[in-house]
Amino acid sequence: AQHYLFNKPNTLISSGGLGTMGFGLPAAFGAQIGCPDTTVWCIDGDGSFQMTIQELATIVQEQAPVKIAIINNGYLGMVRQWQQLFYKARYVATPISCPDFVKIAEGYYIPALRVKHREEVAPAIEQAMAHHGPFLIDFMVEPEENVYPMIPPGATVAEIMEEPRQPVKAISDSKRLKVSNI
Repeated sequence: AQHYLFNKPNTLISSGGLGTMGFGLPAAFGAQIGCPDTTVWCIDGDGSFQMTIQELATIVQEQAPVKIAIINNGYLGMVRQWQQLFYKARYVATPISCPDFVKIAEGYYIPALRVKHREEVAPAIEQAMAHHGPFLIDFMVEPEENVYPMIPPGATVAEIMEEPRQPVKAISDSKRLKVSNI
């Protein structure tokens, strides 16, 4: 979303940093049903996509021509990014195992491509746009590539980070969620 040039207002739907992994695909499906003559893209992380991957069946069943872009880095990327930027790089439970998203899409009869190199990006998007049904692109990105803009913990949308701040401060202990031992 950071580099997309919007030509109409209200054409981006986002959970707005509310921590709602799994929001992207169902939201894109709903947007496509609500705006059937508009090209709708779901831009989703690999972890988030796996939370609602079964909705590919709904997209096919309802013949919704949603275009899906998976940002695949093998991590719960925003969680890892928060841990890096705000929790002194204390990484916990962020690497994930990913299935072959291209094969899964093809299992639902959805054409799909994997993009590994920058020069493959534009042709893949053009191919998706030329296809009249759903289409999935699995964009392989560097595992530790951070994503901006982002909303820092405890901040509002008005305090969005468009790029990393230097130096990034860790969250104080007073703002940390207290979890009792179970």
